[in-house]
Amino acid sequence: MTSTTGAARAPLFVRVFVLMLVCVGVIQFMNLLLLIAAQTPSAQLFTVGQIADAMQRGEDGEDSFIVKRTPAVTPSPWNPRAERIELAIATALGVAPDRVDISFPTPFMQREQRFDRASVPRPLPPASRAAARDVVIIGDFAAALRLPDGQWLRVYSTNSFEPWRWFVLVWLVVSVIAVAPFAWMLARRFGRPIRTFAEAAERLGRDPKAPPLRVDGPGEIAEAAAAFNRMQARLNRYVDDRTTVIAAIAHDLRTPLMRLNLRLENAPEAVRAACEADVGEMQAMISAAVSYVRDSSRIETRRALDLRSLAENVVDEASDRGNAVTLAPGGPLVMEGDPVALKALLNNLVCNAIKYADGARVSLQRTDGNAVIEVADDGPGMPPEDLERAFEPFFRGERSRNRDTGGFGLGLASARAVARSHGGDVALENRPEGGLLARVVLPI
Repeated sequence: MTSTTGAARAPLFVRVFVLMLVCVGVIQFMNLLLLIAAQTPSAQLFTVGQIADAMQRGEDGEDSFIVKRTPAVTPSPWNPRAERIELAIATALGVAPDRVDISFPTPFMQREQRFDRASVPRPLPPASRAAARDVVIIGDFAAALRLPDGQWLRVYSTNSFEPWRWFVLVWLVVSVIAVAPFAWMLARRFGRPIRTFAEAAERLGRDPKAPPLRVDGPGEIAEAAAAFNRMQARLNRYVDDRTTVIAAIAHDLRTPLMRLNLRLENAPEAVRAACEADVGEMQAMISAAVSYVRDSSRIETRRALDLRSLAENVVDEASDRGNAVTLAPGGPLVMEGDPVALKALLNNLVCNAIKYADGARVSLQRTDGNAVIEVADDGPGMPPEDLERAFEPFFRGERSRNRDTGGFGLGLASARAVARSHGGDVALENRPEGGLLARVVLPI
């Protein structure tokens, strides 16, 4: 456990709160600078005379207008401003007001304003054409003149992206860049502890004797790390206590069994032979149970090893005993693990295949970052309901209770314990063509 200063142990809530305040402060500071540095937007000004000249010309000119012919226009809702401008355009062109239409786009995110025609007095037309041409229009518009052939000549302002808009857009991008480091720091403060605990949990699953977590950082993280270390210590104590209890029970059982053997010496021959066989079976069962508990809880130093070399060793030993065991060719398969436990796992699976099918075929391959070991046989297989139960201690798929064929039912349980202690697992399945397949998946 490392000691940390009071500042380093500040609660995560306080750190995140302060970081968010700093982030908000930076945003407000950038907004203040924008208020000071941004140019005051100036509205576009047009005159009725410019519009009238564009309509008389009938084509785009040097002014900021677009001129187009269209079969019809959609009349806009009445408003006093449009009526006044329409009278001015009609006066400047010398045409009837009903031949002129003008509309103004509704500003972004604003509702269109409606007016009551009856409550607004009718405007007076300009006194002269010169006065009409001097009427000013502020902002964007779309004006239209009905031509003698019934078509409409539309004149509308170009909605150009003004320089101040570009300035604001660039400023928003700069603001995002200025705030991004704080957002990154906030996400990192949240993500790093979660990633650390995930790695620690994965490491604990592979190696219960892994070093404990460092207890540092914010108060909440330090408390969680300390709780995780206490949990790991309790789990290890539980496993050690279980092993100790089983060993003590096995030791104490051997003594009365030995006394029972001594007392059987005076029994009749037939009774003595049967009882000695039962006593021997009990002693073998106790030894098997102790070995299973010891092997499932034994943690050796992990080191880099080649699974293919282990498999070759197991296959060679089985072949030397006259069994039909083969290993599919392939390259090395290196991983971190306990060589003694992994060899026992392979030996259990191969021995099971030999016991029930008189042979085994072993193959190794790398799939999605995992080492996959498969042991296949041509035996009778297993009922589907027994494929998972076979990993329970003392469960035997062979129901005759004959130890020579059924064993004690601890081989598969021990194999799964070894695989899970390395972060993997073992599963059984019936092969479609007949026989059983044991598949071991171990993370590399």
